[in-house]
Amino acid sequence: MRILLTGAAGFIGTATWRELVTDGHDVVAVDLVIPEAHGAATREDPPPAVHVLDVREAGAWGDLFAGVDVVVHLAAMVGAGASAADLPLYAGHNDLGTAAVLAAMHAEGVTRFVQASSMVVYGEGRYSCPEHGVRAPGPRTVEALDGGDFDVPCPVCGGPLEWALVDEDAPLDPRSSYAVSKVAQEGYATAWARQAPGAAVSLRYHNVYGPGMPRDTPYSGVAAMFRSSLERAEAPTVYEDGRQMRDFVHVDDVARANLAAARAVGGLEPGEHRAYNVCSGRPIAISDVARHVASGSEHGLAPRVTGQYRLGDVRHVVASPERAAAELGFTAQVTPEEGLAAFATAPLRA
Repeated sequence: MRILLTGAAGFIGTATWRELVTDGHDVVAVDLVIPEAHGAATREDPPPAVHVLDVREAGAWGDLFAGVDVVVHLAAMVGAGASAADLPLYAGHNDLGTAAVLAAMHAEGVTRFVQASSMVVYGEGRYSCPEHGVRAPGPRTVEALDGGDFDVPCPVCGGPLEWALVDEDAPLDPRSSYAVSKVAQEGYATAWARQAPGAAVSLRYHNVYGPGMPRDTPYSGVAAMFRSSLERAEAPTVYEDGRQMRDFVHVDDVARANLAAARAVGGLEPGEHRAYNVCSGRPIAISDVARHVASGSEHGLAPRVTGQYRLGDVRHVVASPERAAAELGFTAQVTPEEGLAAFATAPLRA
């Protein structure tokens, strides 16, 4: 199978490229190498064998699509964003970039598409009230967050809500500029699948970590930020009270999920779009993430819980791995306890 892989120079792309080639596939690798995603790497210093091209100009790629069976589209601006000034970057690289790739695929007759989405499309995860059952909370207020009240209340009685696993049929409710762009990417994939027609898979990654993450950037993810602090002999900084729940999935498992999706998309009917959670299936509190990373460091500094917050963050979002296991045959192999401790000494991108 010939696969065109965008975002190939990122840490997820590098692991995916290796997985695809090991499985015997012919890979055409493309990446723009933007500073936000690649740290100090530049367009003048691309990884070997990567075509340094802008996904927003995919219509000009021409022969790169020749013989391609599947496009695996990982190229995106990631992270919660440093400020609202990042909105055009997300809209450009994620929204426009995805639309341009899909339009170019249609022009070149490529009909299979796998896209990197994110758990951020859900907004807050799934919650239930002991008295009123499953409830969808609204965004947390600035007043509550300023007062140190981080939990989400039941919209009916105001009592505490308990988190639960969210599945792929949950309503999408993006709470940040990045999240809005990921919902848009899925929307373009769905529309393209109907109009082309083609078949598309969106993989909703949870918190990905592992070797090759860029250091010292708010766009790389919380695990890399914890690791960067430890390299400076500083305690990892944890927002809120540290009890917010997430799912952390190792990059090697994500690469395996990408391979599984590239295989599976060929079996979908024209016009079909499927979404899958890509997660470890082992929920973990953010403070425990910091503790596990610190446990593998020579400094061993305890996390510093600040009570500070980021308005675009959600309280809890933890997903069900069942659909990916049933339909893709994907189950994560690396546990957060093992992977996060090893991550403390794994190489990072400069």
